[in-house]
Amino acid sequence: MRKVILLGSTGSIGTQTLDVISTRRDSFDVVGLAASGSHTQLLAQQIADFRPRVVALAKASAARDLMQALYAEADLRGWSMGETELPKLLLGPDAATEMASMDADVVVNAVTGAAGLRPTLACLAAGTTLALANKESLVIGGRLVMDAAAEGQLVAVDSEHSAFAQALRGGRSDEVRRLILTASGGPFRGRTAAELSDVTPAEAMAHPTWAMGRVITINSATLVNKGLELLEAGLLYGVDLDDITVVVHPQSVVHSMVEFVDGSTLAQASPPDMRLPIGLALTWPHRLPDVAAPCDWSRATSWTFEPLDDDTFPAVRLARRAGQASGTAPAVYNAANEACVDAFSEGRLSFTDIVATIEVCLEEHLKDGHVADGDMDVDAVLAADAWGRRRAAELVGRGA
Repeated sequence: MRKVILLGSTGSIGTQTLDVISTRRDSFDVVGLAASGSHTQLLAQQIADFRPRVVALAKASAARDLMQALYAEADLRGWSMGETELPKLLLGPDAATEMASMDADVVVNAVTGAAGLRPTLACLAAGTTLALANKESLVIGGRLVMDAAAEGQLVAVDSEHSAFAQALRGGRSDEVRRLILTASGGPFRGRTAAELSDVTPAEAMAHPTWAMGRVITINSATLVNKGLELLEAGLLYGVDLDDITVVVHPQSVVHSMVEFVDGSTLAQASPPDMRLPIGLALTWPHRLPDVAAPCDWSRATSWTFEPLDDDTFPAVRLARRAGQASGTAPAVYNAANEACVDAFSEGRLSFTDIVATIEVCLEEHLKDGHVADGDMDVDAVLAADAWGRRRAAELVGRGA
């Protein structure tokens, strides 16, 4: 029985993680759930289903709503008061970090954005296996996170990085020539920059192959998400960013590939379903049976690949610049993007100005304020994160 702590339980990855666990209750014990507090009814259902001993809420003000939702859920299920066992509550912005350091076999960090950094470091410090869906904490934390992780302690949940981990089993590290990171291309694949100037948030949310949360879906439309994945792959697998190629694969069946020095390429393929990499992360390096449907080889199908249009979608190129500068540069890249995604979603920024604004913030930071790897600590990362958000907001306000 593996004890699991799930951070970000009401988000897309969180709900799918619980879906995987729900049919394997004899193998997993959910001992803790953490959420922002924005979806208390869903969280109450999760608590009733999985009976965690501890629940963490980032918004302390949501505690009363959660209690009311829990009693309402108990009433719906016909439970008497004696059957309603309330979990211990941790409240406030540090609640998820406190939970991440608790006793468990695996912590799934599915928090969105930079808020996942401190929980990531707390989990690693506790020596617990970290199933990392919060790529931002690795991207902005960089060497701080990698230096804190023991060998085999950090397991990627992203489908692309899970694919790399699986394909890398096919050879030694010194036999790897490059990583090939696949991208769906998002909802605007094939459009020109001019055709993107007036796209709406609703159009950006219409991802062709994946069902995800707001931030990651818009990031996939701009390809900022692929830039973050590029940085994540370089850190996780010790590969130079110049040796990672991004290739557009609209079907999202080949989740990424590894090319070896002899000319062989190993690919991991499966229909787009996040439950597969989630299940693998929960038990890595072992596999759970029947987590997701395999490819159907009885039907004719075609997989296509094409080069990334860096001119129309410059986010990946910009991520390379941030990653090569390292230090606090990736934190600014990520923070400015999160502020711009909010502004775009609220109709205050055009789609094409998202990456343009990130670039202005990054270049300003590199000229004044950048902290190199050797001098970086958590405070420096979070200061860069705060600066990136503030500067992006200023630029949006000025109509940048």
